[in-house]
Amino acid sequence: MTIHREGRVLLFWLMIILVAGNYLLYYFYPDARFWLNVSMLVSIVFYLLILQFFRNPIFPLPNEEGVVFAPADGKVVVIEEANESEYLKEKRIQVSIFMSPLNVHVNRSPIKGIVEFFRYHPGKYLVAWHPKSSTENERTTMVLRTESGTKILVRQIAGALARRIKWYVKEGDALPQGGEFGFIKFGSRVDVFLPLDTEILVSLEQKTKGGRTPIARLKS
Repeated sequence: MTIHREGRVLLFWLMIILVAGNYLLYYFYPDARFWLNVSMLVSIVFYLLILQFFRNPIFPLPNEEGVVFAPADGKVVVIEEANESEYLKEKRIQVSIFMSPLNVHVNRSPIKGIVEFFRYHPGKYLVAWHPKSSTENERTTMVLRTESGTKILVRQIAGALARRIKWYVKEGDALPQGGEFGFIKFGSRVDVFLPLDTEILVSLEQKTKGGRTPIARLKS
């Protein structure tokens, strides 16, 4: 387990602020032992909560052709046919994974492929389960093409708390299966749009681990 790069600067300055705040409290109110202990305990708990937002597990990347792995830690909240109108412009099976603030926030490539299309869209910050969040919220859209020509679309969607999406890819990049392509601070949702003949391997409410849980098997 390591600390993700997105959190290192924030965690450093947060530690400085909390230490300085507790020192000043001790300096001006040295006899207020009860409140000094409460302040120290709250500071430690708060720091640990923020720290866990930015944890980044280390594990061997998968290499299973035809298998689609979860792009994020979280819970499966949608499995349904949907019309993908931005790029693929056809009906697909949509699998959506909701990332809570307690989940790892790293986003990973579900398959090995080439980034054929990538776009960032600024937008609103509706709650992640709102029906319009996938089209109106801040989001990114990435289309991966396998060696056999199969395309899947992956969409990062910001929510009410997740107000910053990060991505590390551009069109033409080659991504390994399970490779990191982005990060959503403080949770939200990732959608995957798969061909209609795909075999789905997960069920609603099932918990997933990014880059480790198989969610589907491609037919071609």
